[in-house]
Amino acid sequence: MNTTTLTLNESWLSRRNLFDWVFAALVVAGGLFAFTRYAGSMDYYEKPILAAAVIATIAIGWFWRPLRVLAIVVAAASLLAIASYQGDLARADTVFWLKYFLSSQSAILWMSVLFFMSTLFYWLGFFGGRQSDTFDAIGSRLAWAAVTMALIGTMVRWYESHQLGPDIGHIPVSNLYEVFVLFCWLTAAFYLYFEERYGTRALGAFVMLVVSAAVGFLLWYTIVREAHEIQPLVPALQSWWMKLHVPANFIGYGTFALAAMVAFAYLIKEQADEKRWYKLTPIWLLGVALCFVPVAFRQRVQEAGGSYWVIYAGISALIAAGILLGRKRIAARLPANDVLDDVMYKSITVGFAFFTIATVLGALWAADAWGGYWSWDPKETWALIVWLNYAAWLHMRLVKGLRGTVAAWWALGGLAVTTFAFLGVNMFLSGLHSYGTL
Repeated sequence: MNTTTLTLNESWLSRRNLFDWVFAALVVAGGLFAFTRYAGSMDYYEKPILAAAVIATIAIGWFWRPLRVLAIVVAAASLLAIASYQGDLARADTVFWLKYFLSSQSAILWMSVLFFMSTLFYWLGFFGGRQSDTFDAIGSRLAWAAVTMALIGTMVRWYESHQLGPDIGHIPVSNLYEVFVLFCWLTAAFYLYFEERYGTRALGAFVMLVVSAAVGFLLWYTIVREAHEIQPLVPALQSWWMKLHVPANFIGYGTFALAAMVAFAYLIKEQADEKRWYKLTPIWLLGVALCFVPVAFRQRVQEAGGSYWVIYAGISALIAAGILLGRKRIAARLPANDVLDDVMYKSITVGFAFFTIATVLGALWAADAWGGYWSWDPKETWALIVWLNYAAWLHMRLVKGLRGTVAAWWALGGLAVTTFAFLGVNMFLSGLHSYGTL
């Protein structure tokens, strides 16, 4: 038994290269620096959270090695931004790289542009002929760049919030603007993992559609509400629970959205040879869903001057028409059905695990803040509906062998349920979570 253990240990250690150990040392050094400098400002819970974050960062970087470079680049750029501020936020308007690249708002705007460009190049990959692989590669690199800028913007925004006042600083996951940034880079990052894992970039065009839609909402929300301005936390959010509950929740939202777009690709592949255009249900549903957005925001169209959602509707119509007309070419470049089915299943599995954790953490947070674990608040009720939907999907998959078209339609329908829980509740309902209203 000792021999077996030694062999396994040697095998695991043999997979670690020099960069792995350098990365681990840098993460530990960063954690120790943060602890020695800010330990006095940390409460009892934040210290173990910092230790767990160091361990988790090393583990994730070793598990998926591209994240090592990502983490180092984000850390270096964030530290450069912090050093450039010199404690004065007004320098964001005078220091070149802060003004145009590294201030939180500049970085997030770059994220937005890069995600749009990534989506465009992924779609060009379907129609680029001999250049298709080149377009796909560019789309992938742009997605990585967008994730990088999103994380830089998040880190720098965290620093900026603390410079506004001792009681204002907080992790940037507290309002719709901040969580939309979180949703965008989490969804893209999980997709990029599956892209490398399965050796196919064809799904990027579909996954980046939902990311670009989120970016579109983020830009509109910035224009109308000036949501990029950092605000103090409302009392209900002044809790360390937020640092755990919200990221776990949005890993669930992001992977559920990823699974739905993979399901959409699956259905397009299945119906590619359908000659009767009126029976191409997935495409028409996409068109209806995209056109519903301007209708849902009709009361706010005037606030944005009206033109924003007109442009949005026009782009949406072009996307739906392009998929309709090019469905055979698209289907030919998509991975095999079993790959699509596997990505869908693994995305939902990861999302369900983290959404379960987030729901438990939310209940504990509610008990701490409001004195009860569950109050049937609209947000809580719809979170339970989302959880039950994917619990049923996984049950049918594992017990009844759910596969194929039915599983894809179910996953696609789950996106509607998840979207309402994420955004619709904030728009149309009220309750204890009303601090997230539009």
